[in-house]
Amino acid sequence: MHESPIEAALPRAVGGFGRMSVAQRMLVDRWLPGAEVVADLSWNQVETVVLQVRHDDRTLIVKAAGDSDHHLGRELDAHEGGYVAPWAREGHAARLRFADRSARVLVLDRLPGELAYRTASGVDPEVHRRAGTLLRGLHTLETRPSKGTDAAATRRAIAWLDSAHAIAPDVEDRLRTALAALPPVEADLVPTHGDWQPRNWLVDGDEVRVIDFGRFAFRPAGTDFVRLAAQEWRENPACETAFFEGYGRDPRHPSHWILMRLREAIGTACWAHQVGDTEFEAQGHRMISDVLEEFEG
Repeated sequence: MHESPIEAALPRAVGGFGRMSVAQRMLVDRWLPGAEVVADLSWNQVETVVLQVRHDDRTLIVKAAGDSDHHLGRELDAHEGGYVAPWAREGHAARLRFADRSARVLVLDRLPGELAYRTASGVDPEVHRRAGTLLRGLHTLETRPSKGTDAAATRRAIAWLDSAHAIAPDVEDRLRTALAALPPVEADLVPTHGDWQPRNWLVDGDEVRVIDFGRFAFRPAGTDFVRLAAQEWRENPACETAFFEGYGRDPRHPSHWILMRLREAIGTACWAHQVGDTEFEAQGHRMISDVLEEFEG
């Protein structure tokens, strides 16, 4: 029986095609016959495999998700719903080339640029200004009324506190008190990236490009600012100023902003604890401390 290039590579593809299911490998072999793995770009914290591959003089990205991973479906929602298209036309996001939702696998163009995460670009105000301009374009594509979305977000934060974590009991009590005291704000929902930070920005000269729509959903606009506020804006406040100059306005409501950050801090500390990411868990505890100090002060 003929053995495809992907099948032939399986015993040697440590961290590559060998981490994908048979169905996923067969689809990639059909879409990209003879493709070769150039690099494994997976973060190895979730089930999703991210590979840079070479096929017919093109460099592409293959993403394949496990059965319990829902991020790839969200990424397809972003692409198939037309929300990525304006950026893709301008070269600010990748074009979707192939996808199979049931098999949880897709192929994208590879974008040029260097990841801004943990580089000087990540705390460069000019990069944040451009990122703000880009994000405003996404947020203005559509608006939907909230129908209990914010209340559901608070319930999810409480569920995190009910799960396994390393938050001190007295701090947990303070978090529950704060969640109870801050009523949900059912603000209008817009298309959000869901993980808007330098970890998902590629910098190429004067251009900023966007990757990874695995947390795409309709949410309040401010939810896309929370991770920046806990990281890069904290390190260099000039980035926050520049970001909103690019974005055009600051839509945050003070009490809602505290509530968003509170929920994000809880989710960060609990999720990181459960996946064993000690560095990210420490960041989550710092986020909790910061937002509780502001709430209680």
